Amino acid sequence: MGKIIVAGIGPGSEQDITSAVIQAVREADVVVGYKYYFRFIEKYLKPGTECIDSGMKQEKVRVRQALDLAIQGKTVCVISSGDSGIYGMAPLLYEMRSELKAETEIITLPGISAFQKAASLLGAPIGHDTCIISLSDLMTPWLLIEKRIRAAAQADFVTAVYNPKSHGRYWQLYRLVEIFLEEGRSADTPVGCVRQAGRNDEKVWITTLSELDPEEIDMFTVLIIGNSQTYSDGAAMITPRGYYRDAKESGRKIGQDIMHESFRTIAGELRRTDYPLGHKWALLHAIHTTADFEMEKILYSDDFAVERMYEKVAQGQIKTIVTDVTMASTGIRKGALARLGIEARCYLLDPRVSQMAEELKITRTQAGIRLAVEEHPDALFAFGNAPTALMELCSLIRQGKAHPAGIVAAPVGFVHVQESKYMLLPFKDIPKIIVKGRKGGSNLAATLCNAILTFDDARNLEPGRDL
Repeated sequence: MGKIIVAGIGPGSEQDITSAVIQAVREADVVVGYKYYFRFIEKYLKPGTECIDSGMKQEKVRVRQALDLAIQGKTVCVISSGDSGIYGMAPLLYEMRSELKAETEIITLPGISAFQKAASLLGAPIGHDTCIISLSDLMTPWLLIEKRIRAAAQADFVTAVYNPKSHGRYWQLYRLVEIFLEEGRSADTPVGCVRQAGRNDEKVWITTLSELDPEEIDMFTVLIIGNSQTYSDGAAMITPRGYYRDAKESGRKIGQDIMHESFRTIAGELRRTDYPLGHKWALLHAIHTTADFEMEKILYSDDFAVERMYEKVAQGQIKTIVTDVTMASTGIRKGALARLGIEARCYLLDPRVSQMAEELKITRTQAGIRLAVEEHPDALFAFGNAPTALMELCSLIRQGKAHPAGIVAAPVGFVHVQESKYMLLPFKDIPKIIVKGRKGGSNLAATLCNAILTFDDARNLEPGRDL
């Protein structure tokens, strides 16, 4: 009885063939494989070695021939490109041996897979958990492939993509990109593309998920899509394993790491993934503070409201944030305020407030807003408790006495709460964020202010800088 050695010959260059595979080829009486790959091993064949090719898409024929030859007592080497166990001949050999109840010995020798070779050419993109998906639906139904794509995207795997495109399969890669974006993968996620890895016409380039052009891809290309931690330094694509986390994050507190993980969890559970960046940043902060995914329904922001308010902060136009109650001002990060040169003020404890409220028969929060507008008419105003304070500001805006740079409206309660928020909506020229309905709170008002102050961290999903 002979034996079968099923061997991966690597992606296509001589230096990527292992010594064990070379030795197996030298010892073989017969080599079975697709003829295109004979060129890579013919120099190692002993004189008289028979080479058998049954053509494209004739894998079952080749495997049956190999088993028959081994039964005749010959040493047969069945070759696959890459690794024989990854989309290669090894599984079919074991399946057919079992079906035929043959006792033929099979030895499997690993080879360098195309995705491994591609990864080495790209730098270090598979430094963490990785999966491989083939887009070929010749043997796997497309709907099952799509489930696997979605699962990979949801689980934040680095994903290697085989058979991304062919003449007949022109649309599948477009759908893969669409699914990854639907599942929250950033549009800036690095994507490495390697064509003809290890061969003479090898081509390597790095793009992003949003800029990937499927028309540049063909069946000889392997793609590697990064996870949420993958980045490109311009020359290479890197997925950190975590060894340098302590050194890299030595200036960060534990709470910031927890916040990072929380934001990524929230982003993965949002019903929609196509929110504008500013609104999404505010939404992530709101849900992180409340653990309430109803915020997706009730958090309102004007078009580019966060972006517009942050621009005023960055340009030094916002110097003061006025809050209705002290709890809201307390929750605004002191580090962010100091870094940006902004003061957070609440007038509620100002001795003038009690006197004004008593004289005018208004609430203390109303009086606080009147004083604030006299001294800071162009401040960023944030409300987390008192609807009467928000209503007061709306009245002062209509009188031309207040010109807020922006408004965060999150008063909470049952009396005049919803009406106060409706009163704010007509001011189209003032960028605003509103927590609609009865919900709100000082914690929400503060976290939405923090979202505005840290908007420059939004694109990379890096919350908590000023904790």
